[in-house]
Amino acid sequence: MTASPSTHAPTTHAPTTHDSPWWRHAVIYQVYPRSFADHDGDGVGDLPGITSRLPYLAELGVDAIWISPFYLSPMADAGYDVADYRDIDPVFGTLDDADSLIATAHDLGLRVLVDLVPNHTSDEHLWFEEAVAAAPGSPERERFIFRDGRGDGSEPPNNWKSIFGGIAWTRVTEADGQPGQWYLHLFDTKQPDLNWHNPEVVEEFHDILRFWLDRGVDGFRVDVAHSLVKEPELPDWEQRAVMAGADDEPLVHGDLGPMWDQDGVHEVYRGWRRVLDSYNPEGDPARDRILCAEAWLPTQERTMAYVREDEMHQAFNFHYLQAAWRATDQRRIIETSLVAAEEVGAPTTWVLSNHDVVRHASRMGLPVGSPRPNGIGVDDPQPNAVLGLRRARAATAMMLALPGSAYLYNGEELGLPDHTALPDGVRQDPAFHRTQGEETGRDGCRIPLPWVADQPSFGFGTGADTEPWLPQPLLYGPLSVDRQDGVVGSTLELYRTLLRLRREHDLGVGGLEWITDLGGMPLPDDVVAFTNARADGAPITVVTNLGYDPVIVPEDRDVLVCSGFLHTGADGQRLLQRDTTVWLA
Repeated sequence: MTASPSTHAPTTHAPTTHDSPWWRHAVIYQVYPRSFADHDGDGVGDLPGITSRLPYLAELGVDAIWISPFYLSPMADAGYDVADYRDIDPVFGTLDDADSLIATAHDLGLRVLVDLVPNHTSDEHLWFEEAVAAAPGSPERERFIFRDGRGDGSEPPNNWKSIFGGIAWTRVTEADGQPGQWYLHLFDTKQPDLNWHNPEVVEEFHDILRFWLDRGVDGFRVDVAHSLVKEPELPDWEQRAVMAGADDEPLVHGDLGPMWDQDGVHEVYRGWRRVLDSYNPEGDPARDRILCAEAWLPTQERTMAYVREDEMHQAFNFHYLQAAWRATDQRRIIETSLVAAEEVGAPTTWVLSNHDVVRHASRMGLPVGSPRPNGIGVDDPQPNAVLGLRRARAATAMMLALPGSAYLYNGEELGLPDHTALPDGVRQDPAFHRTQGEETGRDGCRIPLPWVADQPSFGFGTGADTEPWLPQPLLYGPLSVDRQDGVVGSTLELYRTLLRLRREHDLGVGGLEWITDLGGMPLPDDVVAFTNARADGAPITVVTNLGYDPVIVPEDRDVLVCSGFLHTGADGQRLLQRDTTVWLA
């Protein structure tokens, strides 16, 4: 049908071409391996479990998967404490299992990104064990950040605080049995920070990159990419370790200081980019191996510094994730994100959930403007589950219509909320334990997925009597895959439809223009509306109603998909209700 005339604001983002590099418009699905699928029945997800569910992800319609750490690890921080970057922890499988996963994914048309943790190792990594056994000033200790204590040596070298609570230093016992030097750990005690001023560390990670590239991975998600380099003098810093705030304030791991976002980190990633580019000497965009930065930074400009032409390819858009559910905030963050990315020639990424934040189906069930929790416990204000899911569906429908690349978190396609009533005795997040429960932690968003409602552990595992590593709430049963598969209006079918239409209409490479009216009727300020069109295609109109009053949907517009249901008014008009998104042709 011919679209009704609309008033367009100036173009915010111009379309690109369909043959742009895959990562500029891909939808990438995060797999948290402990919680995705348990193949061997021990209660913990594993690589064969992921492989068995890859057809589900291909049918969902994503382009790639990113797998959180599966390396050998004592699991002090769920695998983000790596003991061996070139081996698989037995709880997850073997290197052969990793090879099989990668090959199967590629056969299904899915690319594979793996997590890389370069800021720190495990204290059980061979290098750190050698460092503790060696003398102060030795080459082994120079791989990490060891310092003498203040005064008589009994006080930490500076006043830095750990993100997980407490001081950021731990003192070692020397070979003679006496208390000795201190080592830095910005996170848990079992996660000693590497010394990125040491060329040996730089070369080691080049070799690690090559190891996984040789096994066929398509890229890396880089954990806390804005850390690594610290000011050599390690000066005191009145750090405020922030994991939460009001939902219109920056969400950062701490006030920026001598341990975050140092200029020297960019030379590290220029070296990594050269390694990745060497695997694509012909420059074929389809063969690009990519880097994606996890960098919690206070401004988009600082974030975009990581995706300049010779550095990383993508950076998570956490400014979008934390934007309040208000029309003014949503329009502002979309526009500033697109503009900031274009200034460095990078694509924008969009993300609403991951393994470190409260799922958006729960987060959006809290009052707009309330403090943003890093977890929700049984004694905390509880989200409105119905409102949260309604807003989450609307937010996802708006996000997947935006140009650029998008990231999904496993289980969000089922509308899963956080587990907000976990007993303290089962919590495993080091942030909970190091703060003596002051920080609730991230366990609630890491609950094992439900696949089949009437099976033990909702089909997560194969063991009939084995409990999953974190308990699942009963409400996960009705949200399981088998209860939503093929059900019109289910969240799973909504995601499948959104992803299919996004691909059919090339929305990832489209151009975005704001619109201020629909069918000749002015739109209220609490509505977010835009068109997305590829250079040679008809525009798709996307309207999200964040206001109280319904919006009239013109009869001459075809509805492609709606996050909820269009209501019929007394005069027969189609009405878009509050917290609902519709795509119109």
